Amino acid sequence: MFARFHHARAEQSYGGGLAFGPMSTGELLPETPGVQPPKRGLERIFRGSPDPLGPNYRKLWTASAISNIGDGVRMTALPLLGASITRDPAKIAAIDLFSTLPWFLFALISGALVDRWDKRLAMSIANGIRFVLMLVLALATVWGNESLVLLYAIGFLLGCSETLFDNAAQTIMPAIVRKDQLERANGRLYAAEIINNQFAGPPLGGFLFAWAAAAPFFVDSISFAVSALLIAALVGSFKSPRDEATGPTTIRTDIAEGLRWLWHHRLIRTLAIMLGLWNGLSMASFSIFVLYALEILNLSGVGFGMLLAASTAGSLLGSLAASRLSKMGAGNALIGSVVFGALASLGVALTSNAFVVAAMMALFGFVTVVWNVITVSLRQAIIPGRLLGRVNSVYRLLGWGSMPIGAVVGGIMGRTLGLRSPWALQFGVLMVALLALVPRVNNRTIATARAEAEDV
Repeated sequence: MFARFHHARAEQSYGGGLAFGPMSTGELLPETPGVQPPKRGLERIFRGSPDPLGPNYRKLWTASAISNIGDGVRMTALPLLGASITRDPAKIAAIDLFSTLPWFLFALISGALVDRWDKRLAMSIANGIRFVLMLVLALATVWGNESLVLLYAIGFLLGCSETLFDNAAQTIMPAIVRKDQLERANGRLYAAEIINNQFAGPPLGGFLFAWAAAAPFFVDSISFAVSALLIAALVGSFKSPRDEATGPTTIRTDIAEGLRWLWHHRLIRTLAIMLGLWNGLSMASFSIFVLYALEILNLSGVGFGMLLAASTAGSLLGSLAASRLSKMGAGNALIGSVVFGALASLGVALTSNAFVVAAMMALFGFVTVVWNVITVSLRQAIIPGRLLGRVNSVYRLLGWGSMPIGAVVGGIMGRTLGLRSPWALQFGVLMVALLALVPRVNNRTIATARAEAEDV
């Protein structure tokens, strides 16, 4: 996705955004017995306890780490490329509009397909397509053929591939690790994503773009290719179990089953709606964030990349703290994430100081990752394995389908009310939304949902 700011969208997948929620009823593929963990280097990351996460997890983690460097590079370079063509907020916001539109159009279909296909194959193919798309953009930039139309087209096609990849990426985790390892496994993936996507990638993207406009896109294309190869090397079967008693089904009936399950589950439905609200508001803000940085904060392209990287410290802390915060009270942690996310938005709306904005980004990064790890792990633990792809796609439709709308709203507000206005809107709406969220998402409702899932 173009606006790959980690807090810009609530719920990213490994190697692909703000993320709200976990899932699964059990392990589809048991760990290989007798596997010895690495003795040095990545041992601390993958083990962290006497209970190792296994060789397949190491491959998935490495694929995520590599592709997220490319994502971070693109996160800075693509808005800068757009800003070199136009300074019209509506036209800049349209980049995110086209890149998020596939989540509105194809999320349900991709979820149904993920429940039918081998997830490893789906992820490898999706990243292979993204490798080709970024290579095309890089070559077009070398030849001087970049244009807004090209950026819109590349964004839309990247988004189509992303719907398939991200649905498969989140539903494959229960086949990689056990249920009791989900939060630890997700937390480590987010830590790698944060370091590479927000710290290493963005400033590198700024420097590469200043050196040669096409260079960041070549780097991103290579990262997708390497990631695809690593994912293809996963060992085992990664197809969701099917209910043999029901016989053959159609895509339409599969989608309908996923819709019914989510809509009748009050906790997951509430989290999905809240995710959609927050993502729409965040997209309104971040779709024109490059103009906010260049025109209000008076930053250079490199400075813009450094500002994006400033959220890394908070995000990394969030990835490390999420599991502990969840054990102390997942409901409290989720409510706190929304409160402090709203306050961070208010801080950005009220200042023209880049250092203050960087501090607000760090806070936003922290609460975003806490929300992501807890809610992704919740969905993986609660949703039945055979429905995981479909329910996850409905969740994503509600959670991400608002992003194209947010991009349009951001462009209009930036043009008519100023570049600060979406941040003020985000603060106000999130504070009001808390009134409905608190009685539905709390320690008691989450504990009840987990217990009900265990009884199924």
